Amino acid sequence: MEKNFKPDTICIHAGYKPGNGEPRVLPIVQSTTYTYESSQEMGDLFDLKSDGFFYTRLGNPTLDAVEKKLAALEGGVGAMLTASGQSASLLSVLNICRAGGHVVCSSAIYGGTFNLFYKTMKEMGIDFTFVSPTSTADELRAAFRENTRCVFAETLANPSLVVTDLELFANIAHEHGVPIIVDNTFPTPINCRPFEFGVDIVVHSTTKYLDGHAVQVGGAIVDSGNFDWNNGKFPEFTEPDESYHGVVYTKQFGRAAYIAKARCHLMRDLGAQAAPMNAFLLNLGMETLALRMERHCSNAMEIAKFLEQDDRIAWVNFPGLESSPFHALAQKYMPHGTCGVVSFGIKGGREAATKFMDSLELASVVTHVADLRTCVLHPASTTHRQLSDKQLEEAGVSPDLIRLSVGIENIDDILADIKQALEKAVQ
Repeated sequence: MEKNFKPDTICIHAGYKPGNGEPRVLPIVQSTTYTYESSQEMGDLFDLKSDGFFYTRLGNPTLDAVEKKLAALEGGVGAMLTASGQSASLLSVLNICRAGGHVVCSSAIYGGTFNLFYKTMKEMGIDFTFVSPTSTADELRAAFRENTRCVFAETLANPSLVVTDLELFANIAHEHGVPIIVDNTFPTPINCRPFEFGVDIVVHSTTKYLDGHAVQVGGAIVDSGNFDWNNGKFPEFTEPDESYHGVVYTKQFGRAAYIAKARCHLMRDLGAQAAPMNAFLLNLGMETLALRMERHCSNAMEIAKFLEQDDRIAWVNFPGLESSPFHALAQKYMPHGTCGVVSFGIKGGREAATKFMDSLELASVVTHVADLRTCVLHPASTTHRQLSDKQLEEAGVSPDLIRLSVGIENIDDILADIKQALEKAVQ
């Protein structure tokens, strides 16, 4: 793929190039296994001495094409699709952090990710220190320990829409010799490429904007290839892996050591692989990603401006608004738009919020977010309901917060739906 192609073109052409007489559209390779003429060829694949496909849990031609497309969009050296965004977050940390390890993590993250880290991975022996996404450099430094292995944050937090200062977080992580992992689900690589600001690893819930049609559940990990694993802190990359006949990932795979280990070690053992059909559907969504994000962002901006001027609205949070405390950071990291999600509160609290959502006709009340249809959710009682009041506050989720995921319908129709619902909810 030509490096100077624009993202719009990469969305359509990267990852798969048909040969003479081959299918124009990426095929679905619905096979678990692949045939070779000799046991030596198969053995070389298992020993990581040659490239190829031998079992779909580790690799598949359809998945491979989509992984290459996503890596090209993010500007990374490689990517790996997973069964869900949750599994992407899990594997991204497990690849460098074992029992006894420690992670510095932004408190403003998706509720499911918070619970994964706070409960499940804590039970696995990995400790997390949650810090404010607006922490100063000194506050971040104070969170590090001798056993800290990485930093985790979201580019644009779900649902609080806090914009992380990527360069600050990356610089402090690198001061301590550890990589930073960032969830880039909401902006997508169309609106933000975290690697350009010092981030080392990116994860996605591909279920959201990358798919855009709510037809597949999936995740992805993308490796920048920029972190130096030879700093003495990460022997799993620089010393022999006896489960692969002593392969040393940094020697065998160079800059792609991280993503190679994620696939060869963790995907091999945990099997959280995406299905070929889901990868095919994801690819279809990614082909129109640039177009859709432009419409999502323009529609969301119009909705945010309307809500900001309406007396029935208690507050509005959208980084594109000049009134947002995160506007400057949004302009720095996402100058062409953030995402289609707007958070706001209605005067009258939770009761008014519930009546508003129940009165919507075009927008749907669903658990999902970030597809082409407008949808709405009350996070405190759904996606973040497992959090305590204090944890909700730290995550930027107030009891009256409504998360409106603005779709790509005609803006006049979306506005009309919001106006009629407000009239019924707030007397």
